[in-house]
Amino acid sequence: MKIGVPKEIKVHEYRVGLTPGAVREYVAAGHAVLVETGAGQGIGATDDAYIAAGATIAPTAGDVFQSADMIVKVKEPQPSEWVQLREGQILFTYLHLAPDRAQTVGLLESGCTAIAYETVVAPDGSLPLLAPMSEVAGRLSIEAAGAALKRHAGGAGMLLGGVPGVAPARVVVLGGGVVGTHAARMAAGLGAEVTIIDRSLPRLRQLDELFGGRARTRFSTIEAIEQELVAADVIIGAVLVAGAAAPKLVSRDMLELLKPRAALVDVAIDQGGCFETSRPTTHADPTFEVDNIVHYCVANMPGAVPLTSSFALNNATLRYGLALAANGLDALKADAGFAQGLNVHRGKIYNAAVAESLSLRAEVFSGERLAA
Repeated sequence: MKIGVPKEIKVHEYRVGLTPGAVREYVAAGHAVLVETGAGQGIGATDDAYIAAGATIAPTAGDVFQSADMIVKVKEPQPSEWVQLREGQILFTYLHLAPDRAQTVGLLESGCTAIAYETVVAPDGSLPLLAPMSEVAGRLSIEAAGAALKRHAGGAGMLLGGVPGVAPARVVVLGGGVVGTHAARMAAGLGAEVTIIDRSLPRLRQLDELFGGRARTRFSTIEAIEQELVAADVIIGAVLVAGAAAPKLVSRDMLELLKPRAALVDVAIDQGGCFETSRPTTHADPTFEVDNIVHYCVANMPGAVPLTSSFALNNATLRYGLALAANGLDALKADAGFAQGLNVHRGKIYNAAVAESLSLRAEVFSGERLAA
């Protein structure tokens, strides 16, 4: 199979779909790899490094889309990219379709087969291709919160960990999954007072043992969230419903409960955000204010650390990508968890959560009748 790797074009997105090391694995398995010139620039990987790994360099993204049987990316295709996709072509990347009707329609009209990293499920029920970026985003969320709290950025002028004699910031993490756990770990490590809110009692028990008193846990109710907002300096939005739009846990009216110049960091913005007042921002212009509250809603947070992110992502996606390259759609038929990554195929939606979020109809996956 011919694998194509275009350069990412989302604003300040520096990650790359395949590292040179991953390319070498595809080539060793007998596949051809076509990489757009400069695709690895953000991680310091030159065209020569890709050539040494066995890839061919393409002068334009158009050449990659036109020639490849499978496109491997990081972020969802932009409008100029989805119009280049075609029927029978496989797209393997993050999609986050639930809040993005335009992209969904574009993929449906292209006729391509779009497999989303974020909805692939492991045998234990975890999300193996989302986890590495959730780890990165969770850790970055605390860095973002610290920056947003600085006075010149519109924040209260507070140091997350405080200093002797001065109280640290109070950080509330909404969601105790991968993002929330890593956010809480970073915040606690800096000396902040941390509360994690989640609706799973078993997960709260795990977190209580994990943090050993360095973070409080609370069961998620409207009342609990409101009580925590009153004292919070930072709110981290880390909720996830796989494939679906994120629930809005903090309404605009609830902003009145917060201290002036508190910071909201919405890591769930890829799935529509968990604050009612959230809207996607970029690394170039990451924050905005609503009712005197600083919002940070960058939709590709891990893109800020592309070297770490690209290698972490490739470590997770490589075996799945190689399975697709070797077996095509039969790879989905052989792995029920991998099949849950199928979002769009030949003009139809195959993910129920995506379809429900967009009020569209979902097809039921059946390996026997999935057209190649």
